[in-house]
Amino acid sequence: MITASLTKDKIYKDGKPSLQLLMETEVSKEIRILMRKGNVMKEHKAPCPIVVEIFEGEIEFGVHNKKHLLKKGDLLSLKSNIPHDLVCTEDAIVRLSISKADTLDRVNKVINN
Repeated sequence: MITASLTKDKIYKDGKPSLQLLMETEVSKEIRILMRKGNVMKEHKAPCPIVVEIFEGEIEFGVHNKKHLLKKGDLLSLKSNIPHDLVCTEDAIVRLSISKADTLDRVNKVINN
């Protein structure tokens, strides 16, 4: 059994999202992204399908030139290699589920781009 918390030990960064690997299972990596209002993750692609959960707050999730407002409790799934971007509209805790084959380094590069 593996346990983790989306709400404990939160450390927000100024100017860019904060990333933490919460757990790695046999099939996925569960990542917490802390975003302050105004934080942006520029357009990028994931090599494998992803699932995004808004645990707290609100983001605009852009895909195919359309913005989708995601609020607390919303989930979305996205197929691999689909360009997308995020803009935080209200301080947020975002849970990102990526494939075990994907890397935390790739996600860090997106945040630091």
